[in-house]
Amino acid sequence: MKRFIETISNIFKIEDLRIRILLTLGYIVIYRLGAHIVLPGIDPNQLSALDKQTADGVLSLLDMFSGGAFSNASIFALGIMPYISASIVVQLLGIAVPYFQRLQREGESGRKKINQITRYLTVGILILQAPTYIANLHATLPPEAFVTSGTFFTISSVLILTAGTMFVMWLGEKITDRGIGNGISLIIMIGIIARLPYAFFGELVLRFEEVGGGLIIFVLEIIILFIVFMFSIALVQAVRRIPVQYAKRVVGNKQYGGVRQYIPLKVNAAGVMPIIFAQALMFVPMMLAGFGGEGMSKFAAAFANYTGFWYNFTFAFLIIIFTYFYTAVTINPQQMAEDMKKNGGFIPGVKPGKKTIEFLDTIMSRITLPGSIFLAIIAILPAMASLAGVNPQFAQFFGGTSLLILVGVVLDTLQQIESHLLMRHYDGLTKSGRIKGRGSFSAI
Repeated sequence: MKRFIETISNIFKIEDLRIRILLTLGYIVIYRLGAHIVLPGIDPNQLSALDKQTADGVLSLLDMFSGGAFSNASIFALGIMPYISASIVVQLLGIAVPYFQRLQREGESGRKKINQITRYLTVGILILQAPTYIANLHATLPPEAFVTSGTFFTISSVLILTAGTMFVMWLGEKITDRGIGNGISLIIMIGIIARLPYAFFGELVLRFEEVGGGLIIFVLEIIILFIVFMFSIALVQAVRRIPVQYAKRVVGNKQYGGVRQYIPLKVNAAGVMPIIFAQALMFVPMMLAGFGGEGMSKFAAAFANYTGFWYNFTFAFLIIIFTYFYTAVTINPQQMAEDMKKNGGFIPGVKPGKKTIEFLDTIMSRITLPGSIFLAIIAILPAMASLAGVNPQFAQFFGGTSLLILVGVVLDTLQQIESHLLMRHYDGLTKSGRIKGRGSFSAI
């Protein structure tokens, strides 16, 4: 406890870090306030039907990612997921389209151009999603819930929802630039945390009043939740260390002395990205349901049941695919081999050059497969918990996107705070002064 108090005191002694944390908290407060501002023309006292609609199923996931803004008919109802979807499309184009590949190689100027294209694509997705959300409001809420209606209400609401998501995106970028942590990831995490008290209380009521089981079953659920949480942390931190021998000095063609170091290759090098991207794609059928007629509606209904076989099979398959995709994007064996060669290093028993590249590529393929499978298992655990009788909202915290985002974002944010402390010669957040398994867990 004393160490914790000292660490907090040290954090606020560093002016730059103190300002960054306060700015981050300020932006988060703005986001949470906006999540409770109801769309103009809707009576906030008539939203009970929308609450029931988002109590379970895929819509409950969408409501969780928006921090309850979806069920509040808020100006932020569409949340940040359209931006995530646009990011998926742009990054996939970076594999297939030469123009985007060229932008990726242009450094900072290319990154700015890609970000601009992503924003334009986000607006396009919002223009498609916003009318679907308005149509859902008309189908779910009673007529007296609409103070105004007609074409003006639809057009104005579409514009407000589009502007709301773009404002949330702007808040995320400001947190990244001027605050602490990755802004988009923090916004998603805060939305998830905002739903935790409701889910916790709902499960408590379920155990003591409705289904039964009482305190014993509830405590057992908490223990299982803790075990899954610790397993998720272990998955995020797991690494395979590859020994690399470096020469102290080189004279002619001979190396004298030697220093052995290790390359830590993460079992889950892609972080939380595969599960976020896969979850975003699972929302696509619902978005298209309003435009595809009865056939598309039946297809969307099959994917609206997040405890169903086809939903979870597709979800797990997408996670495995995206894990390999993101590992290939973030880990470049050729660059690693070239860096080792430039610094006079080699992997014992492996020839430099092509053999080293093949060795690193083989190692990454082998450790990525179990990592992706474990990630997929954790992702579908909420469906299993729900089938076992756990309250659907509380079941979302038994693994899945919510738990992995919480773990990844918290570790990443703590790592940044620790870096500020160590740079100014203060003790870190752990006894060793290092947070294990550090890495970037961005949402984009």
